[in-house]
Amino acid sequence: MTIFAVLKTQLSSIMDDHDFERSFLKEFIIPTYILVSESETIEVPDVPKFPVLVFVNSSSGGQLGGDLLVTYRGLLNKDQVLDVGEEAPDKALRRIYLNLEKLKASGDQYAAQVEERLRIIVAGGDGTAGWLLGVVCDLKLSHPPPVATVPLGTGNNLPFAFGWGKKNPGTDRHSVIQFLQQVMQAKEMKIDNWHILMRMKTPKEDYNCDPIAPLELPHSLHAFHRVSETDELNEEGYLTFRGGFWNYFSMGMDAQVSYAFHSERKLHPEKFKNQLVNQSTYAKLGCTQGWFCASLFHPSPRNIAHLAKVKIMRRHGHEQWQDLQIPNSIRSIVCLNLPSFSGGLNPWGTPNSNKTRDRELTPPYVDDGLLEVVGFRDAWHGLVLLAPKGHGTRLAQAHRIRFEFHKGAADHTYMRIDGEPWKQPLPVDDDTVVVEISHLGQVNMLATHDCRSRSVHDSSPVSHSDGDGSFGDGSFSDEDDSVEDGEERRKFGAAETFKIPDEVDITHLS
Repeated sequence: MTIFAVLKTQLSSIMDDHDFERSFLKEFIIPTYILVSESETIEVPDVPKFPVLVFVNSSSGGQLGGDLLVTYRGLLNKDQVLDVGEEAPDKALRRIYLNLEKLKASGDQYAAQVEERLRIIVAGGDGTAGWLLGVVCDLKLSHPPPVATVPLGTGNNLPFAFGWGKKNPGTDRHSVIQFLQQVMQAKEMKIDNWHILMRMKTPKEDYNCDPIAPLELPHSLHAFHRVSETDELNEEGYLTFRGGFWNYFSMGMDAQVSYAFHSERKLHPEKFKNQLVNQSTYAKLGCTQGWFCASLFHPSPRNIAHLAKVKIMRRHGHEQWQDLQIPNSIRSIVCLNLPSFSGGLNPWGTPNSNKTRDRELTPPYVDDGLLEVVGFRDAWHGLVLLAPKGHGTRLAQAHRIRFEFHKGAADHTYMRIDGEPWKQPLPVDDDTVVVEISHLGQVNMLATHDCRSRSVHDSSPVSHSDGDGSFGDGSFSDEDDSVEDGEERRKFGAAETFKIPDEVDITHLS
C-alpha cells in the first residue's frame, strides 16, 4: 500500500470519527433560543434525546474545573454550559425555566419536549452538587430534571454513591464524550431529602451565638440559613436556622477533623490543588487532631452521650419520640442517607438476617424515608469499614432525629453537612439548643446501572452478608414521649435558603 493510500485511509477514519462525534453530540445540544430570552428563533433539527444543562465549578479540582468548563463549551452550545462562579445555579435555572414557560405558552412544542427530557450535569465537589440539588428542590418544578454528578472534590461521596466514581476525571474531549455516553445510558433514581432545623434561645446582648458567624461560614453551607422574623418557623425569643442535606449529617470528632482541614485549606488554598495531596493532608490532620488517640486527646465530656440527649422516631406512622441510648465511648455520630461516607465507605453495611429480625434493621436504601444512625469511637474503629463486612456501631434507623444540647455540657461542638463542617457554639446561658432532622420529599438523580445505591423498588434483593458485628451495635430503649408535629417538617426552604451569601468566596467552594 502506497503512502497516499495510507493517508487516505487515515483521513477517512478521522472523518468517520468526526461524523460520529457530531451525530452523537447533537443528541445533547440545546439551541440558544431555548436558553436565552429574546434570542432569534431559528429552524431547528429534531429534538435532542438527552438535552443537558452543565454546571461547572471552575474552582474545583485545582485546574480541572476550568479545563472541564472549556472542554464542555467546545463540545456543546456554550450557553448550556454554566460556571457557577459566574452565574449562580438558582439564577440560571430560574432564567432558563422562565424562558421555557414563555415559549410553551406561545405554542412551542420543541421547548416543551426539551423541558420534558432535560437532564443536569454538575461538576464540582459534594458542596457544589448539594447546592444544585437544593436549588432544584426549591424551584418546585412540575418535572424536575435528574442530576448527574462529576467528581471534582476531595471525598466525592455523592458521585461515588451513584456510580460516577470518586477519582477526579479526565478533562479532554474523549473523557467528556465518554461521560456523556454514561449519562445517555443512566437510569433515574429518587433519593430522600432531609430537612434540618436548629433552634436556640436568643442569647444575652453582646454574645454572638450564631451557629454560622460570617467569617466562619463553611464554603458551601448555603443550605443552612437563618430564618427571618416573618418566617412561619420563627418563634419569638428564639433564633431558628434551617437547611437540608442529601448524604449525611455528622457531629463529633470526625467533623472536628474535617473542620481543621477546611480551615487549613482556607488559609493556604495554594496547597490544595491535587486530590491525592488533599487526601494525604486530611489523614495527617486526623492524627494531629487526636482522632487516632481519642482517649487521650478527646475529653469524655465531648463524647456524644455526655454532649447531647438524642431522640428518634423509628418509622412512619409511629409519631412518638424514643430516647436513643448512646454508648459512652462514642465520639462521633453520623446520620446517613447514602451508602457513601468519608470517601466512599459504607458505615452501615448490610445487616444479616438475625439483625434484620431481632432489631428490625434493613439495608441502607436511599429512598425509604429512613436515616441510618451510626456511631464511632475513634479512627481505629473507622478503619473497620475497610474490611469486607466492616461497619460502625449501628445505633438505629429513623425518619426523624432530635439532638438536645443542655447547659454546661460543653461550650462548642463540631458539625458537618455533606462534607461541609462548622464549629457550633453552645452558649453557656442557653437552656437547650435543639437540632432536629426530618424527612421531606425526594429528588431525582442519574445513576449508572451498577451503582452501589439501592432503592426499595429494586427487583434484585440486597444480600444479607454481614457478620456478627463484633465491633458492636448500640442499644436503645423503647421509652415513648409526645411530640409536637410542627410546620418545620413540611418546609424545606425557599430558594433563598440555598444562595451563597455575598461574603463567601466562591473560589473556595469545594
